[in-house]
Amino acid sequence: YASVGLKIKAFLTDAFMLLMPIMYVVFYLVMDGREDFAENKMLGWFYILLPLVIVQTIFMYFTGQTPGYRAYNITLIDENSKEKPSLFVIIFRNLAAILSFFTLLGWALMFFRKDNKTLHDLLSATAVVNKK
Repeated sequence: YASVGLKIKAFLTDAFMLLMPIMYVVFYLVMDGREDFAENKMLGWFYILLPLVIVQTIFMYFTGQTPGYRAYNITLIDENSKEKPSLFVIIFRNLAAILSFFTLLGWALMFFRKDNKTLHDLLSATAVVNKK
């Protein structure tokens, strides 16, 4: 299983490579700046998270890796088959990851489990492992 440190580094890399450009587009091109975003936070977060889930799903479906996962040589696998997960499982995992992020409990699980799994990994029967 991938270490907590590698997973955090991959998350931060993805945040800067995927999330920040989407946030910029939403803040300044879709909405009328940060003030408009502040007034319509729910809609703004929807505009940010929907494209993020789509982009991450595309990366994981075709390669099993996001740019952050690729940078740290880790990949997503189906825990049962040890192969790349199906499209449905990847979509479910990415949606569960958003819910897991907002509760913070789901992400904190990786610090207490020997296999470093998060709540969305447990719910989707996936694992993040070191790529061979």
